[in-house]
Formats: sequence, structure tokens, C-alpha cells
Amino acid sequence: MKSKIGFMLVALLMLFSANAYTAEKDANKNSKQTVLFSVSMDCTSCKNKIEKNIAFEKGVTDLKADLSTQTVSVTFRSDKNSVEGLIKAFKKLGFDAKVVVE
Repeated sequence: MKSKIGFMLVALLMLFSANAYTAEKDANKNSKQTVLFSVSMDCTSCKNKIEKNIAFEKGVTDLKADLSTQTVSVTFRSDKNSVEGLIKAFKKLGFDAKVVVE
């Protein structure tokens, strides 16, 4: 009888632990961040290059490039990428990028 109760308690504890882990994992998965970058783009070709490449960086979920203001707004999952990682991606394409609003 005691072993059945003990087994049930252990099973319940494992169930609650698994649910807490899953909830924490889902919370981190959905943490998105939007950052506005000032980018040294001069022409439509530059804008297109940024849109085609930065949009496919890890974790990027949305990107809006504005040639007239020379800014790029990037929304990304913070568990997949970082501001520093995105700046490196701009640099790899040949553009200087600085954070305007974080």
C-alpha cells in the first residue's frame, strides 16, 4: 500500500516538473524583440540586399527597411539571435549598422 502511494507521488511530481519545464521553454521561445537600426544604405539595390539577406538570419520574424530614413526595423526571437549578431550580419553584407531604438 505504501509503495503504491509513493509511486503515485513520484509520478505526480514528474508530471508537474515536466509541465513547468515546457511552460518555461515556451515562454523563452516566444520572447521577441524589435530593434531599429540606422544602416548605411544608399540605393534601392542596397535595400533589396538587406531585405533578402537579413530576413533569413536566425530568429528574424519581421523586417522593414526604409531607404528614405536609412533605417531597418528588425523583429527577432531573442533565444535565436541577438542585436550583436544582427549587426554582424549587416557588416557581413557590407553595411554599417547602429542601434537607434532597442
